[in-house]
Amino acid sequence: MMMNKNQQTKLTVAAYPILIISLCASFLFYKYVLQIYPSIITDQLMREFHLTGTGLGNLAATFYYAYMFTQLFVGVMLDKYSTRWLTSVAIFCCALGVFLFSEAHSVLVAGLARGLIGVGVAFATVAYMKLASMWFPPRQYAFLGGLLATAAMAGAVFGQAPLAWVVNEIGWRDSLLITAVIGFLLAILFAAIVRDAPSSLSHFSKTKKSHISYKDFLQLIKNKQNWLLTLYGGLAFSPVVIFGGLWGNPFLEQAYQLSKTEAASMISLIFVGFGLGSPIIGLISDYLENRRHVMFIGTSISSVALSLVLYFHPMPIWLLSVLLFTFGFGLGAYMLVFVIGKELNNIALTATVIAVINSSEALLDALTEPFIGKLLDLGWEGKIVNGVHHFSLQSYHLALAVLPIFLTVAAFLLLWVKDSAQKEVPDKSLKYALQAKNN
Repeated sequence: MMMNKNQQTKLTVAAYPILIISLCASFLFYKYVLQIYPSIITDQLMREFHLTGTGLGNLAATFYYAYMFTQLFVGVMLDKYSTRWLTSVAIFCCALGVFLFSEAHSVLVAGLARGLIGVGVAFATVAYMKLASMWFPPRQYAFLGGLLATAAMAGAVFGQAPLAWVVNEIGWRDSLLITAVIGFLLAILFAAIVRDAPSSLSHFSKTKKSHISYKDFLQLIKNKQNWLLTLYGGLAFSPVVIFGGLWGNPFLEQAYQLSKTEAASMISLIFVGFGLGSPIIGLISDYLENRRHVMFIGTSISSVALSLVLYFHPMPIWLLSVLLFTFGFGLGAYMLVFVIGKELNNIALTATVIAVINSSEALLDALTEPFIGKLLDLGWEGKIVNGVHHFSLQSYHLALAVLPIFLTVAAFLLLWVKDSAQKEVPDKSLKYALQAKNN
């Protein structure tokens, strides 16, 4: 059966936004591969650059310093200028940073390379949410936010066991060189395919951008709800990045006597849980019309799961797997913070709001990773294995205690967050009560 011209046009229009969001998701996938890979080569980095725990934490943190600084400008830039071209340049920066890191033979060059990667990936989440708001209807925004996490966590999963296997086969430098080439190709595809907005909205988009004023930004900054959401975002997501992205692998190797590949596989379950939890919890919150309570429950469950992993061992591998998955799944509720932030602010400042929320995660990551490394160094007993500092289990217990504390504080911050999705609940309850009474 042949399609007429109108049907073909409608199919093309429907397919193009999916193509755009898929390329954005690919950038997110790439971002988390780059963010996570130091966790699987901690020994190589400490040996290559003669690093202590603090030194390794500082090297990893250069990514977050650059990321945090860039976040101050990303939202404003994407709200004011072309998302297509800015994001294409950002992906190119990522690829260039990976290439330089793969060739680095000094801590200075490696740190600068990680910083360049941090500058580039700062655009990934904000560009995704910005283009999603331009190419998809508002009713799909929460679900698309959940898919953002799925794409990001897929990258984090690949950055664990699969990349660990590649590193083991061809070495960490060659692995990163291939990763850089993939990034250059993605930058070219993004620039060639993506447009900023549908033609029917392009004039509207330009008009909105030209009317963004300092009063809008001032209103955003004065809104206490934005600061609550920002603080929640940092405290809730940092444990995933810090435990899954750097210190979780060596802890699991030490506490559960796992090999590097086995530990990477266990850590992958956190990101699998997060990737699955985000869209599912997004749908549940829409059904219940209550985001805040769903976020509170999810964050609290994650705190309990991580605490059990850290302090109640040894335990069976199957139970460890379930708890790590639960830790990630519960934090899938984190993505709802962007939906609430979008609803509480002027739509013209969508990218700026997302960037502000994102900045707190980068700040906490940049401060906490070296802090944990410092605590590990303080408890170091002088043991060196294969040229690498070996930390005791007691040192890990002390240093990583900050992570469940972050999650607990984040959950209680939600008690003061306003959720516009709850407005209709009393009306519906009254409606159902009246219906029951009449029956």
